[in-house]
Amino acid sequence: MTVRVETGPDHVCRITLDRPEAKNALSIEMRDTIVSAVRAARQDDDVRALLITGTGDAFCAGMDLTASTVSEAGQGFVTRRTSEALRVGVQSFIRELWELDKPTVAAVNGTAVGPGAHLALACDFVFVQPRTRFLWSFAKWGLVVDAGGAYLLPRLVGLPRAKRMVMLGEGVTGADAVAEGLAYKCVEADDLLAEAGALAAQLAGGPTRSIGLSKQLLNASFETDLAHSLDLEGAFQSLATTSADLQEGMAAFKEKRPPNFTGR
Repeated sequence: MTVRVETGPDHVCRITLDRPEAKNALSIEMRDTIVSAVRAARQDDDVRALLITGTGDAFCAGMDLTASTVSEAGQGFVTRRTSEALRVGVQSFIRELWELDKPTVAAVNGTAVGPGAHLALACDFVFVQPRTRFLWSFAKWGLVVDAGGAYLLPRLVGLPRAKRMVMLGEGVTGADAVAEGLAYKCVEADDLLAEAGALAAQLAGGPTRSIGLSKQLLNASFETDLAHSLDLEGAFQSLATTSADLQEGMAAFKEKRPPNFTGR
């Protein structure tokens, strides 16, 4: 099994890329398993946070070329196939993660290339270790940045840095990923999974509905004008007031105790 999906008693769904001999490069089966796992996490009330990591010395080396229509390019190649392959392929797991109404964490254990980098960067919190490296090789291949990179990178690091990463192929390593805005925290390699897991568990113990609604507001902020954002805020706050977690949060505040949120 090249992708392991497990949900623990802490309500965290853990997706582990387990193809270390291929640097966790994504096969079609792996890609589809990730998409299915994120969709299942959305529907499962027992899942209140999601964590993605990899095994070995790489997080994800991008798409396996044998699973890409790019490898078929040449005389007689139908270009529309690439657009459709992207839509149902790497774009789908970026979209599912970005739109998931539950918090997500990535523990980037090693090198993350192109779509593999974007798989991590579509998450809400990204942990790295000193040897983590984000790389973009699209220009070296004569390709356009894909898997949501043109959307994600300028929002995370700003347009000039995004152009440097994509057009010049400049990578970012370790703690510099935090300084650049790509990652949340850099920790020692031996602590990576524990630290990422602890944050995922903390998020899973929070008020899942209101966290998810806040996430949607924040993610939409670059495409939303102030008036619409405020309207959406009001609608989402109205939804939050119907939750049992709000009642629990208010009761805990009055009783001077930690809240016991259930995600409902």
